[in-house]
Amino acid sequence: MARTNSYEVPGAKEAMNKFKQEVASEVGVNLKQGYNGDLTSKQAGTIGGNMVKKMIHQAESQMSGK
Repeated sequence: MARTNSYEVPGAKEAMNKFKQEVASEVGVNLKQGYNGDLTSKQAGTIGGNMVKKMIHQAESQMSGK
């Protein structure tokens, strides 16, 4: 099965990986470079959920002019 994840903005992949590493560190999950298939669903969901929460917060701040 081919991967369907893609980025609309050039350079976004590196920025998102850095962001993911930062969020994982904040929530106490150690990520390795490359494949992290040993993570539990809970760990992966915590990282992804916190990433979305931070992105929504940033978008709301930008829309409100703060």
